[in-house]
Amino acid sequence: MDAPRRPSPGSPTSLKEANQARLVDALRDAGTMTQAELARFTGLAPSTISNIVRALTSGGLLEVSPTVSRGRTAQAVRLSRSAGLLLAADFGHRHLTVAVADLAYRILGRRRVALEWDHRVDDGLSEVDRLAGELLTELGVDRSALVGVGMGLPAPIDVRTGQVGAPSQLPGWIGVDAAELAGRRLGVSVRVDNDANLGALAEQRWGAGRGAEHLAYLKLSDGVGCGLVIAGRLFRGAIGTAGELGHATMNEFGALCRCGNRGCLETLVATPALLAELARVHEDELTSIGDVIRLARAGEVTARRVLDDAGQHIGVAVANLCNIFNPDRIVVGGELSQAEDLVLASMSRTLNRQGIPAAAQAAELVLAELGTESQLLGALLLAGEAAGPHLLATLPPVELDAG
Repeated sequence: MDAPRRPSPGSPTSLKEANQARLVDALRDAGTMTQAELARFTGLAPSTISNIVRALTSGGLLEVSPTVSRGRTAQAVRLSRSAGLLLAADFGHRHLTVAVADLAYRILGRRRVALEWDHRVDDGLSEVDRLAGELLTELGVDRSALVGVGMGLPAPIDVRTGQVGAPSQLPGWIGVDAAELAGRRLGVSVRVDNDANLGALAEQRWGAGRGAEHLAYLKLSDGVGCGLVIAGRLFRGAIGTAGELGHATMNEFGALCRCGNRGCLETLVATPALLAELARVHEDELTSIGDVIRLARAGEVTARRVLDDAGQHIGVAVANLCNIFNPDRIVVGGELSQAEDLVLASMSRTLNRQGIPAAAQAAELVLAELGTESQLLGALLLAGEAAGPHLLATLPPVELDAG
């Protein structure tokens, strides 16, 4: 049987298909938009948007619901749940969070489990597979409903090979192509990125980074990561290691770091370092940053000092970042951001003291609005990218009125 013939470039049918794809891409990126917003975003005429929405809604790819936009009744358009679901997996140093969402990025269910810090990649992917199955069963849908998966890892991802690089919070993953392995196990397209990059994407889209052209997102947790957005686009660098602020040298004769160097920022402000510092003078066992923050807010002087010092160390690194990168906004996320003013105040003082005045004053220092959800939501955005080719392949061959 002969393969169907594709319309010739520039033909009316080809133009209509291109317009359909443009609209679907816009919804895949934004989640939900009104028809008026779609017209402004895509540059297509309102009548063309209306025709495409009508045709793709009848074909089951889109769904429309009433909403209010700028005080007026409007039609909210989103990709239909029947068109597929997204899966996000956010790996931390000792945990995994998995979520299933529709194509408008609305989370329908999630699971979180503890992991051994030295688990192997096969064990981690088995947990993703298991939790995905549980969530899909709860939703009453088959695994075939998944059309894209996004995974965030606390490690650099080599953009040339797709391999997980070092230093990594997941030693059992180094050197493997996580996207390829996960794709084989889950049977769907998978994309993988560094978790700080995903935090930057999510905060730029939905959180404290909205409207920023040049953004730095700091993930301060068991490790220290930094996602960079330059001119509105995520910047990964030549091989994917851009933003490794946690391995900026603060003291070349300091504590040994997991990367092999000494005195990295991470050895001073990562969660294990802060807990170890307090363990030397505190009788009660402290197991999390939350414990430290509660003590500090209760007035315990050693906890307050440790957090203030952490803010100062981070401020030095951020001042250097501002001098080189000149961002207009720095978003502070990760577990340590829960300390809020206890860390941010000393960060701000140090930044203004050590940064070039013009660069320091241009950088707005803010807390992440999405909290610990930043990385998970960024993984959903990555899943949406993975689903793109599948969605475009399902566009129905409809005839549209000229618009």
